[in-house]
Amino acid sequence: MAHFAKISEENIVLNVLTVNNSDILDDNGVESELIGQKYLEKHNNWPAEKWIQTSYNTFENIHKEGKVPFRGNYAGIGFIWDSNNQIFWPPKPYDSWVKDLLKAKWKSPIGYEPEFTEEQKNQNYIGTHFWNYIWNEANQTWDLTNLKN
Repeated sequence: MAHFAKISEENIVLNVLTVNNSDILDDNGVESELIGQKYLEKHNNWPAEKWIQTSYNTFENIHKEGKVPFRGNYAGIGFIWDSNNQIFWPPKPYDSWVKDLLKAKWKSPIGYEPEFTEEQKNQNYIGTHFWNYIWNEANQTWDLTNLKN
């Protein structure tokens, strides 16, 4: 099955539909996004150029079967289509966060959350503590929390 995101004029994903691969093959038997777009326009009364193919197997620019990732992320309702970078972005979690084009995900302006120490990892593993980092938008910091079980 091929997957296509229906996007609004503002490039927001409104829905994701599946199409039989046989419905989007060209004369040489090769999948064609353009044929899929025309098929969806005909059957859904939505402009062809507002249907963008997406890969069910792609997340954060990694294909789960080791193949070439396609468009950064599998599109979901509320995602944003970035035509310049050819990436579907999940909703931005915080105003200050920026795009990481290589990983096709948002990151804080100071980078990703810090690693846990070996002691914190061990405490999480044996269940005596639950260490977690939470983004503090006001201070632009990663704050470590410790919730005891």
